[in-house]
Amino acid sequence: MGWYTNVIRKLGHTRSFAAIGRAVVPVDRWLQRRTKGRINIVGVSALPTLLLTTTGRKTGQPRTIPLLFAPDGDNFVVTASNWGQANHPAWSGNLLANPDAVVALHGREIPVRATLAEGAERDRVWALVTEVWPAYNTYVDRAGDRTIRVFVLKRV
Repeated sequence: MGWYTNVIRKLGHTRSFAAIGRAVVPVDRWLQRRTKGRINIVGVSALPTLLLTTTGRKTGQPRTIPLLFAPDGDNFVVTASNWGQANHPAWSGNLLANPDAVVALHGREIPVRATLAEGAERDRVWALVTEVWPAYNTYVDRAGDRTIRVFVLKRV
């Protein structure tokens, strides 16, 4: 991993990085769509990112969010950390209501089905995502009583 990625990973633990991150999500989504995932808001880095499109549980409309992920074989592991906020991100509620979604990765669209990781499986995949983004452990502390949801996205 290069120095730039290491700096971004260290900054990820700070509250200011999380605040900026929340603010730039729409720009990141636009940038990733435009570049077919080659560039994200932090530039070209070793952090694996994807665009996840869920179906809005209230609107039925497609909702797309850029997320870091950890590969798990052919599957993708994503974390509903919401930057450590007290509430769950909307996209995670969408997946609970309708687990069928689409991952956009490197210009390809991949249909997936989400499962909420629990128990020993959650512990196993948590280790994968915190290897990619160690700040998730910081977000656990910030989230208070909320258990951060972790999803495994399996190709269909």
